[in-house]
Amino acid sequence: MKHEAKFIKKIVKEVSRELKYTRLFVAAHPVGIEPRVHELRALLKSNKRSSTDDDEQKVVVVGICGTGGIGKTTLAKATYNHLFHSFEAKSFLHNVREVSQQSNGLVQLQKQLLSDTLRLEKIKIASVDEGINLIKKRLEGRKVLLVLDDVDEHLYQLKSIGGSIKWCGPGSKIIITTRDRNLPAKIGEHKIYMVKELDNIEAMELFSWHAFGKSHPLEDYAEDSKKVVAYCGGLPLGLEVVGAALKSESIPYWKYQLAKMETNPHAQIQEKLQLSFDSLCDDQRHMFLDISCFLVGMDKEYVVRILDGCGFYAGVVLEILIHRCLVRVSETNRLMMHDLVRDMGREIVRRESPNKPHERSRLWDPQDVKDMLANNMGTEAIEGVKLALPSVNGISVDAEAFCKLRKLRLLHLDNVKLKLNIESNGVIFQNLRWLCWHGFSLEFVPKVFHLGEVVNMDMQYSNLRQFLGKLKFLDLSHSRHLEETPNFSRIPNLEDLKLEGCRSLVRVHESIGYLESLKHANFTDCKQLKALPDSFCRLTSLETLFLTGCVKLEKLPQDLGNLESLTALLAENTGITQMPSGIGRMANLKVLSLDRCGGLHPNSSTGQSSRPSTLLLPPFLQGLTRLQFLNLGNCNLLDDAMPRDFWTLSSLVNLKLHGNNFCRLPHGLGGLSSLSNLVLSNCRSLQRLEQLPASLVLLDLDNCISLEELPDLSNNAQLMDISLSNCHQLADEDQILDLRSYGRLLPLKPMPVHHFQDEIAKTYVFISKQVHNVQLIKKVTYDHILQDWLSDALGGIFIPGKRIPDSYIYQEEGPSVH
Repeated sequence: MKHEAKFIKKIVKEVSRELKYTRLFVAAHPVGIEPRVHELRALLKSNKRSSTDDDEQKVVVVGICGTGGIGKTTLAKATYNHLFHSFEAKSFLHNVREVSQQSNGLVQLQKQLLSDTLRLEKIKIASVDEGINLIKKRLEGRKVLLVLDDVDEHLYQLKSIGGSIKWCGPGSKIIITTRDRNLPAKIGEHKIYMVKELDNIEAMELFSWHAFGKSHPLEDYAEDSKKVVAYCGGLPLGLEVVGAALKSESIPYWKYQLAKMETNPHAQIQEKLQLSFDSLCDDQRHMFLDISCFLVGMDKEYVVRILDGCGFYAGVVLEILIHRCLVRVSETNRLMMHDLVRDMGREIVRRESPNKPHERSRLWDPQDVKDMLANNMGTEAIEGVKLALPSVNGISVDAEAFCKLRKLRLLHLDNVKLKLNIESNGVIFQNLRWLCWHGFSLEFVPKVFHLGEVVNMDMQYSNLRQFLGKLKFLDLSHSRHLEETPNFSRIPNLEDLKLEGCRSLVRVHESIGYLESLKHANFTDCKQLKALPDSFCRLTSLETLFLTGCVKLEKLPQDLGNLESLTALLAENTGITQMPSGIGRMANLKVLSLDRCGGLHPNSSTGQSSRPSTLLLPPFLQGLTRLQFLNLGNCNLLDDAMPRDFWTLSSLVNLKLHGNNFCRLPHGLGGLSSLSNLVLSNCRSLQRLEQLPASLVLLDLDNCISLEELPDLSNNAQLMDISLSNCHQLADEDQILDLRSYGRLLPLKPMPVHHFQDEIAKTYVFISKQVHNVQLIKKVTYDHILQDWLSDALGGIFIPGKRIPDSYIYQEEGPSVH
């Protein structure tokens, strides 16, 4: 009996220890959690293609990253609950950042780690160093599940607790939640999981649970609920806090709170998000506030130039802000912020002087700016001002209103007219670095403007013709009355010149050749521009040149090939009829687009458009070995006008020759081993295709009405997409049938069939091949192709309406047509 009692007591003790590892509370309403857990668990595998045994051979570290309130901890808890049963040793360390800041906090975390993993209630540790050694000794070689929640940038936290990662045994899983996606890299090999915001459906459901206690909003509150969800932008913290605050309240109260939230973020949300801001150093904080108040939505490189001009190491600091999940870069390279993060930054500025906006460092609210300027209430505290008004609401401002803004660095004004009533000895803008003044009404820079420090000047829709100082960026786009560019000798440091949409621009000043640092020149839609000066060819630093839409530009400088740094030349829809022979010297050119060059030209006697001119290309393109994208569409190219050495374009990936008049493909095209996309649509004289590159993925032959046969595609294993609309001369039924053998062809989109009887002319065919719109010459041919394809159950027929027309003879069930 004694032995039995002892054994039972031991069992109870073991069960009690095991019961200690209960599931963690995740959330009252875990909306959207499961799919994210599934993604994270897939990432926790050591190799996506490995077996379960292989997974056990490696320690995997995953950082769960995202801005505050995005749900990192919630996701970590849910994932822990899915995994902890498979681990003998496991620990979830909550709030590492907060606990470590307490007295003896790191030691307490070490004790908890050992207590959890060793199943011991009392652990004695005298110091952090002793704890590190003890963790290494007791956990070395063991399979561990460890979650470190809310770790900040202090590496000492990881070394004191997570340093055990390298001592863990095979199959261990380490999860770190952090706002700094660079942090996991400090402990070695790792993976990153960026937590996505909730989509609109998930966000509405989560908000509804907290505001109404159900999964959807009450009918009377539906529209206001949409506004709240839009305001919170998929951030779970915001949806939960605002939902709880509005629960059981009246509609008028909702509307009041919605209006209030636009200017005063909810205190609980502000407090949570501001933790990321508080961890930044001074330069990082200043840059974050500049971006949140003025620069969200702007091009990343443009912002870097602006803030470099302010004395920041902008490129480095911006990467830090990105890694801290405070800023992100869109697919179009624009800086973006979550609206609540942006509002957090603006609230920090507002709190600098809650009741006196003119004593804050940055002003962006239109009414605050108008009041400050109208009442001449500027102060030295102001570093940035933004007032973007639509043209119909433009205002006039006395220049004197800027006199007190002695520390002003950033100024953005739209449709604000300047009244020069300031004393002649007055000076304004002496510390200005960025001047963005759309619709500037004066043709000259007033003497009272001290612009010697301005680095970036954006003066779109203005009448300005004079420029000064250390200017690196100049944007005069849409300046309707600008007929000639300024003398560039006074702005020798210019790197970026934008003159897009200057419809009256006729001449570019010869001095442009002295801009040794110029990297980007944009003359898009300068419809009166007839030529570029020969000095343009001295711009050896130029990387991009945009001339699209310069319809009167008929030639380029003969020595354009001297632009050895040029990577992109876009000259679509221009009057250019001949390319310079030296273009082959542009060894760094990657993009060349000449679509619609050599287009229609007016007949001098009739005023009517004459026959299209042919774009004359140099006979050889040798030297363009880095060219990846070439567009020669709609240039009226004939067989004898094509370059003879296409095969030398060894890096070419995309080639567009659509809308031309050649009968055969350029010689050597089959040797382009990197070519992925070939567009030949609307080549109405094209009769046959030679051997095509084996690397092709897409082949577009739409409207090649003279094409009589397809080439042998048996070696095109990568081919996924063929388009053959209106290729009426393709009469070889066997060739069309053979297309089904190319296993990589994608599922077909709806394909209209035009050769059936009238009443079923709207029939669509779905085939598991990406062969678009094959319209053949005979109904019987089409019938045979459909019969053959459908007999293999590769697809089906969809006919709009309630029934199959009686005249359609194939009316059987099953996978085949009889």
